Amino acid sequence: MNQWISSFETILKILISPLEWIMLFAVMGGGLFLLFHSKGYPFLKIKTAFQLLFSKEENHGISRFQALSAVLAATVGLGNISGVAIAIHQGGPGVLVWMWVTAAIGMIIKFYSCTLAVQLRETDEHGDPLGGPMYYMKLGMKKWGKSLAVWFSIAGLFGVLPAFTANQLTQTFMNVITPDSFVNLGDFQWKLIVGIVLSIASASVIFGGLKSIVKVTSNLVPAMVGLYFLMGVYILVANIEAVLPAFNLIFSEAFNFQTMVTGGFWGLVILGVRRAVFSNESGVGNAPMYHGQSQSKKGTDEGLVAMLGPLLDTVLVCTITGLIVIISGAYLVKDLNGIVLTLEAFRRLFFGFGDQLLLIMVFVFGISTLFTYSYYGVKCFGFLTKNKWGNYYNYFYIGSIIFSALVTVEVVIGIIDLSFALMCIPNMIAILYLSKGVKKEMQERNWIA
Repeated sequence: MNQWISSFETILKILISPLEWIMLFAVMGGGLFLLFHSKGYPFLKIKTAFQLLFSKEENHGISRFQALSAVLAATVGLGNISGVAIAIHQGGPGVLVWMWVTAAIGMIIKFYSCTLAVQLRETDEHGDPLGGPMYYMKLGMKKWGKSLAVWFSIAGLFGVLPAFTANQLTQTFMNVITPDSFVNLGDFQWKLIVGIVLSIASASVIFGGLKSIVKVTSNLVPAMVGLYFLMGVYILVANIEAVLPAFNLIFSEAFNFQTMVTGGFWGLVILGVRRAVFSNESGVGNAPMYHGQSQSKKGTDEGLVAMLGPLLDTVLVCTITGLIVIISGAYLVKDLNGIVLTLEAFRRLFFGFGDQLLLIMVFVFGISTLFTYSYYGVKCFGFLTKNKWGNYYNYFYIGSIIFSALVTVEVVIGIIDLSFALMCIPNMIAILYLSKGVKKEMQERNWIA
């Protein structure tokens, strides 16, 4: 079994290597183009975005608040709590700078992609909207659109599997609860049990469809984000003397010219981009699948709300997590990685039981992520077959939770990075090709000349 897993890891590394460079140029290069294309104007509308978030329109679909909550349920959580720790473990504190840069660019990408998801969408037999990358590819790109949509949807079937979340939830349970101290069944048996429990909990919600998912996540996510924010800010205030040195370390490591000369600099940038893309999914195309179901009538309204995603999950939550990991010094312990590293950091800085409080939040974040990711796969499978058949994907999704609980985190990260790269490439091609439609709506609203 271990030999098979090791071979699989090697294959994934070989496949990911060239694709990660393409993803780097697609996200960073494409995002910079869109930044100049929009003249940076969406950044000036952040206040309007928050106002739109809490307003409703009488129309079919879900509210903007529900759409953003569902997206944040998929991005705020283990990607921010565990993914940041993995990035720092692999690339050091400097990787945070490149996560911030990618998040800022990601806000522009989400503005464009989620605007397109409302501008170019279809309706189902009940009159509810069907939007997302596969639809704006098919409707907006007459020649190659359908082929790109199929490519995106096939990659999406694997990219949205709950591999990372199920794996890290299981790892959290094994390291914090230490179940063998109660009943000695062995690691494999306990992981299997956790996987089965997570699959049952997920099935109870996701088979209820989109409205069941957004109802649960819109109640759970805001409360957990608020609690995590308060806990994180308390830790930073209590250790305020260490915050400025932590920022100094972050920037000095991010622009370490010695690593640039030795060839490690671009590896650091790629690592930051990869983890930021995993954290907020900008350019991947997941968020437009939820925002495309919104009640919004104007695409640019939805685009502004979507911009709040990277701002909240990467700029805010990832920064809090990263600072706590660095200040605690836990990242210097070689054997600590992923969620275990973050838990140790919180334990050190929050009265010795911060890891237990974080554990509660991690499970709520993780469960909500399991709920929301399933819908992405349903949309992809429904597009590839028939929309009414989409829910059959959930059976495959539930089974993958158990598999993900048993394999190593390296295998899981490899699968996600490969799939996200394969989703990102056609999505960024489509966004850039269709960007003129977004600019036209901005001009019609007198936002830009």
